[in-house]
Amino acid sequence: MFAHRNGQTIQFTRNERALMLAFTGNPQRLMTRSRLLDEIAQPGSDSSDRNIDFLVNRLRLKLGDNAKSPVYIATQYGEGYVWIATQSRPGPIDAFLIIAPAFELQRHPLREQNLSLMNKLQELIASGIGVARKVVVTERSLLPAYDKLRYFLQVSFHADAGRLNCAATLREMPSKRILRAFRLHLDAADNTSFTSEATRVSNGVVDALRQALNEASNGLGVPLDGTPEARLHSASHLLSTSNPKWLESGERLTKGREQDPFDADAAIQWGLHLFARLVLTSPFEGVRLEERDRIESEIEATALECLPDIEGKPLLMLGAAKLLYFINRGNLELAEEITERALARSQESTAGLPILGQLRFARGRFEESVGIFDQGVKAAASGSEFHRHMRVLKYIALLAAGQNAPSAARATDMDNLGSDCPPEFALMIGWMAVEADQKLPEASEQALAALGPDRAARAIEYLYFTSTRHVTLEHGRANIMRNMIAHLSRFYGRQVVPDFVLRSIGPLTSA
Repeated sequence: MFAHRNGQTIQFTRNERALMLAFTGNPQRLMTRSRLLDEIAQPGSDSSDRNIDFLVNRLRLKLGDNAKSPVYIATQYGEGYVWIATQSRPGPIDAFLIIAPAFELQRHPLREQNLSLMNKLQELIASGIGVARKVVVTERSLLPAYDKLRYFLQVSFHADAGRLNCAATLREMPSKRILRAFRLHLDAADNTSFTSEATRVSNGVVDALRQALNEASNGLGVPLDGTPEARLHSASHLLSTSNPKWLESGERLTKGREQDPFDADAAIQWGLHLFARLVLTSPFEGVRLEERDRIESEIEATALECLPDIEGKPLLMLGAAKLLYFINRGNLELAEEITERALARSQESTAGLPILGQLRFARGRFEESVGIFDQGVKAAASGSEFHRHMRVLKYIALLAAGQNAPSAARATDMDNLGSDCPPEFALMIGWMAVEADQKLPEASEQALAALGPDRAARAIEYLYFTSTRHVTLEHGRANIMRNMIAHLSRFYGRQVVPDFVLRSIGPLTSA
């Protein structure tokens, strides 16, 4: 329909658009004049080869092309023309809702009516759901370019015995699940029927989209008041590792599960409560291995039993994926699959960033995970718990990737974790941030000396279970553990390092 060059919009006529479609659909192929005539032919028209030459020259002028040194259209003398332009690699195109026909518009006899209807739908739907969500009308052939598409409204036209039939289906992408379907009552001779039906359908689409957004932001005990965006923001905090809410909710969740043992939301929250009992304990006291194994077995059973009931509820799906990832019992692929399906329904949410980054981190895709954690850092309010959590995850990913500890600490501002950061966690990060062959700061050295061998061993176990065991690459695990093991071993000897940790990262000397 148009192009952009140097800030200017270039409009194309109907015949120019027809030529563009013919050329770009047949790159590097000879297009004879007779073939091009067929592309622009209209009933009652009298076109000739000379008319094609005129149109090509006009198109070249608009494209800024030159017949003597062409970039787009080359002349094959005596035969026709060839589209020679090199296709650029398209970047990702994002849209909340795409409106597109169920057929190729160019040659359809009801093209103008369909375009008119789709444009009316686009205007009304965009007004109804807000300008922050992009609504686009496009050709069916361009749909694959929209790789971040959330919803798709497909419009079909059919004329039969003087009657105009039209249907529209609203689908959730990429699952293609139909959310709503409409039959439109149109009169080709009455424009008011197009306006009234577009209004009716757009109202139905907006209602369906609002309902889908509400469903996508429900769960995990997030209050139902407020906008879907506000609920998704709350969920981002709830799904952060260091959230104490889950630790404090045990009694409430126990009563709720007794009243309704089949409530999947309460079950996932219970799993997160168990998770918090393992993570929000003092790293120097820890959890005994037998108790940890019992709790992780309950987490696994709870998450797996809920999977059929949480499908289509993205916040609960992200919670289940988080739990299955954390316990590290061979469920990494399942956690990835659940996360990807959940994010397909809640792309604008930051709630999935921690688990998505950790899944990439576990696979050894450290650079990709750092990029995801950076997104979370930028999206979070500075100084918030979520902001700190994303910085710590990025710091650990940088260590796993082999970056030296001081530069990783500077890149994530580990010296400024905030006054509300528990002091024992700040100490642990401090021991990780100083290279093995360097001396600790005096205060950190004194804290280490006062720790004692048993508590030192618990600290190593804590770091291993919470941040290290998930990494599939041995050298990545060793990179995370290296400095803390070196500093604690210097005080308490090699026996302070649990055998299962050594087996996971390789011999202590190589770590």
